[in-house]
Parts: sequence; C-alpha cells; structure tokens
Amino acid sequence: MSPTLSVVVRNRDFRNLFLAELVVFGADWFVMVPLLVLLPELTGSGVWGALVLAVDTGITALLLPYAGTVADRVDRRKIMMAANLAALAGILLLLGVRSAGTAWLALVAIGAVAVAKAFYSPAAQAALPNLLDPADLAAGNAVAGSAWGTMTVVGASLGGMLSDVTGPYVSFWVAAGGLAVAAGLAARIRRPLQAPRDPELAAPRTWTAIHEALRYIAHRPRVLALVTVKSAVGLGNGVLTVFPLLAGVYGVGPVGTGLLFAFRGAGALVGPILMRRVLANRAWLLTGLAVSMSLYGLAYIGASVVGWFPLVLALVLLAHLGGGSNWVLSNYALQGEVPDRLRGRVFATDMMLATLAISISQLVVALLVDQVSERSVLAGCGLVTVVYAVGWRLATRRLSLTDPVPQAEAEPTRTP
Repeated sequence: MSPTLSVVVRNRDFRNLFLAELVVFGADWFVMVPLLVLLPELTGSGVWGALVLAVDTGITALLLPYAGTVADRVDRRKIMMAANLAALAGILLLLGVRSAGTAWLALVAIGAVAVAKAFYSPAAQAALPNLLDPADLAAGNAVAGSAWGTMTVVGASLGGMLSDVTGPYVSFWVAAGGLAVAAGLAARIRRPLQAPRDPELAAPRTWTAIHEALRYIAHRPRVLALVTVKSAVGLGNGVLTVFPLLAGVYGVGPVGTGLLFAFRGAGALVGPILMRRVLANRAWLLTGLAVSMSLYGLAYIGASVVGWFPLVLALVLLAHLGGGSNWVLSNYALQGEVPDRLRGRVFATDMMLATLAISISQLVVALLVDQVSERSVLAGCGLVTVVYAVGWRLATRRLSLTDPVPQAEAEPTRTP
C-alpha cells in the first residue's frame, strides 16, 4: 500500500478530518456553481457573481487574523463543528434568492458562510500536524491537499449538472445536509488538535497575539517568503468570475460552467499527488513553488487564445495543477517552520494574504467584466501571476529551507 493511502487507512482521526474536509469543500461547490449561474440569469449582469466571489474571499480575509488567534486558544475540533453549523444556516438563506430584487440576499448568505470558513480553515490547517506522526506528515499533506481538488471535481461537476436538471435550490439543500455530516465527522476526532499549553502562562490579548504572530513572520525571511507565495495565484483568481460567461460563449451552459470548475478541481487534486517527491525534499520546495506559480499564469494566458472548449478545459486543469501544488507545497513548508503555539495565527495570516489577493483580483474583474471580453480577463490574470512569480523568485533566491530552524525561532518569547 502506498504511504499516501496508508496514512488514511491507519489513522482514524486523520481519516475523520479528511472526510470532513471532503464534505465541507464539496458543499462549498454545490453552492457556488449553481449560484454563479443563477445570479446572471436573475439580474442580466455578471457583476453580481463577481461581488459574491469578492464577498466570499474578502470577509474571510478580514476575519482570518482574529480567527487564527482563536484557533491557537480554543479547542480546534469545537471551532470546526461550530463553523460547519454556522455555514449551514447561511446556505439556507440562499433559498430566498428568487429574483433580481432579492439578489442582495446572496451577498448576505455568502457573507455568513465566509465568516464560518474564516474560522474553520486555520483551525483545520493548524490541527493537521497534531493528528500525524512526523513520518506521515508529507503523505498526510498530500492527502489533505487533494481534498479540495477532489471535491471541486465532484461538487462543481455534480452541482452544475444537478442545477441544470433540478434548478439551484436542490443543490443548496444538498450542501446544507453535507455540512451537518461534516460537523458529525469532526465530533468523532479523539486525538487533541493542539499541543498542551503551559497553564501558568496566560493567553495574550487578541491584538497582542496577532502582533506577536506578525512580528514572528516579519523577522523570519523563510516564513515571510512562504506566507506571500500564495498571493501569485490569488491575484490571478479573477478568472473564476468569467467561468459562467465563458461557458456561455461556447454555448455549453451550466454543465460547461460545472466542467470548468471541475477541471479546476482536477488540477488541484493531481498537483499535490505529483508533487509528492518535492514534498519529501525541502531543497526543491522554493523552486517548486516558483514553477507552480508560473504554470498557473502561463496556462491561463494559453486559455485566452485558444478557440476549442475541450482545450480550454485542459489548460484550466494544467493551471490548477500548478495552483494546487503551490498551496500544498507552501503549507507543508510552513508546518516545518512554525511552532504549534503560533501555527494557527501564521496560517491565518498566510490565508489572509492569499484571500486578500483573490478579493482584489475579483473586484477588479467585477469592474471590468461588462466592458472587456472574457479572453482579456483570462490573459490579464495569467500575466499578473507570471510577473509576480518571477519577482518572488528573484526576491527569495538566496533563501534555503534545508537549514534547521534555530531553537530561538522555534519557540519565541511567550507573553506572560
């Protein structure tokens, strides 16, 4: 049995976390794909879809610093369970989106889901090393990194097809049910999801805790490089806004929209698996990160000039093979650099920067989507990612991840 599959079979608590994440990510796409198709139909504009994506990422980004602090203080299992139930309530609000006049309700609903995701994601990411033995950490990251891609394939494709056959509201109900299941799976995790804290040391105040994490990042060039790497793909993420419009150009409707998101997920699924050898060799990580960023941008530039829908799908898959690899490689590298007591906050900062980049990209596209062609959006987003990748690699060319983390850095001064 391969190490990647073996860790799922042997480790029950990791398996429950992995299954919970599969359900959470699948539910997200059972909501998003039908909603991005529904809103242009109700309003006659692509702006609402762009605003939904921007609200989703923007609210998450703003809350992540506080959510990361909570993930370092509160039982991470309880955080994940509460977040799943809060997201379920938000999704039920989408049942009221029935006309152009109620399109605003989609922003409220997705905003509520974004709040829940802001708390769920850093808790789940920070918990991972506590569920895995050191020898299983690389394999576990490859498996966990494939969860998002796996359920983007399933959720996006099935969500698109189900929406095409039954309408979007059945998909919303399915997503709500899935989140209830995810909360139950998280409740079954028995291993502690954070390291024991010294009871004699009081937890720092929220803003003090956030400042401590930011100071930690700023004074460690390797950590700073790793928390800025996801922004390259984030700044190119505005392409998602035009997926429904691009499907319309090719005359493939909701099914085509679902396929675009599904091939995006397939790339994110395959990328971490293909990068398994890079994960095992820290000397390759920085180069692998630069290559993965560049692949994303170049593939979307290619998608902007081809005229055959199956080839567009292939290029979307290739782009997100790079994007998924980028995400998993940077997460794995950070887990080896950051101590557990700061891990939630550092991962929250990492995700905040990525989601801010995504929000900026989507807001820019929202301003332009009714004035420029879909191909121009694809080319522009791809070019921005390539330029960022080149600049990032030049800035990090003197760094190495093979040197051990000094003990002083591994355990920074604690706030009394």
